[in-house]
Amino acid sequence: MNDNYDKVLERVVKVSGLEREEIECRVEAKQSKLSGLISKEGALQVISAELGISFENEKSKIEELLSGMRKVNVIGKVVRLFPVRTFTTKKGDEGKVANLFIADETSNIKVVLWDINHIELIEKGMIAEDKSIEIIGGSMRDNEIHLGSFSELKLSDVVFENVVTERVMKEKNISEFGLSDNVKTRAFIVQAFEPKFFNVCSECKKKVTPEGENFMCGEHGKVIPEKRALINVVIDDGTESIRSVLFHDKLNLLGLTELDNQEMLSQQKQNLLGKEMVFSGNVRRNNYFNNPEFIIDDANEVNIDELIRKLEVE
Repeated sequence: MNDNYDKVLERVVKVSGLEREEIECRVEAKQSKLSGLISKEGALQVISAELGISFENEKSKIEELLSGMRKVNVIGKVVRLFPVRTFTTKKGDEGKVANLFIADETSNIKVVLWDINHIELIEKGMIAEDKSIEIIGGSMRDNEIHLGSFSELKLSDVVFENVVTERVMKEKNISEFGLSDNVKTRAFIVQAFEPKFFNVCSECKKKVTPEGENFMCGEHGKVIPEKRALINVVIDDGTESIRSVLFHDKLNLLGLTELDNQEMLSQQKQNLLGKEMVFSGNVRRNNYFNNPEFIIDDANEVNIDELIRKLEVE
C-alpha cells in the first residue's frame, strides 16, 4: 500500500469518525464510477471533499501531493523550464501556456501555468532554472500542478541543497493506475499485437507526412525519413489488465529484434506470451479509444532473490 495514501486515509478516518473499511469501500465505488480513470489516491481526495474534510492551507512536500487535491501549497526548486507556448482557443482567441518542473528533497512534479501574470514572470526572467518558487492555491490534475488566475506564484527564499530530479516510480497494481502516474508493476504479457510502422524526421524525430513521393516535416520541410515501429501488448497482474505500448528504441526490452523478418518476429512474439516481467512507465489517455494506456519505458526480468527479500520484509 502507498504510504502517503495510508497517511491520508488515517486522517480521513480520524476526522470523519467513519470506519476504515467504510472509507475504502467509498474509494472503490468512486473509482468504479469513474471507470478507473482516477487513482486510488485521487478517489480518496474526492471522498474527503465530499465529507467536508479540507487539506487546504497546508504546505505540502511534493511526494505528499495527490491527484484531485485542490488549493495545494508547495515550495520547490525549478529544475527544468520549457519555452512558453502560444495556442488558439476554439473561439479563435490566442492564449499562452508554460510548463516547468519543480523538485524538493522528496520528489519532483510538473507545473502548468495558464495565467498571463504568472507566465510573464518567466518571460521577464524572474522565474528561471535553479530558482526556488512558492505555489499557493494550485490544483492537482493527473499528477500535475495547474495554476490559474486564482493561484499565486512567487519567488521563495528557501534554499534546496539536494533535490530529487530523476523520475520517481511508484510500485502499484494495475487496478490502482491513474492518469499521468509514473509507475512500476510486476505483470504477465497476455497478448501481443502486430507492430505498426511509421516515418519520422531524421532531424527532430517528429512524425512526417507523405506528399507524393516525398515526406514533409512541419519544422524541417522535405526530409529523408527514418522508419520507426511500435508494438502494443496487454499486461495483466491479477488485479486488472491494461493495453501497453513500446516504441521503437524500447522493443529490444522484450527481445523484439527482427522487425523486418516476419517469421522470426512471429516466433519472438509467441515467446512473449505468459512471460512475467517488471514494467516501468507512464500512464496516459489514449484519445482514440478514450481509455488509459501504459507507455513502457523499461522492462526487466523478475529478480527472484530480490522478490524473496521483499516478501520477507513485508
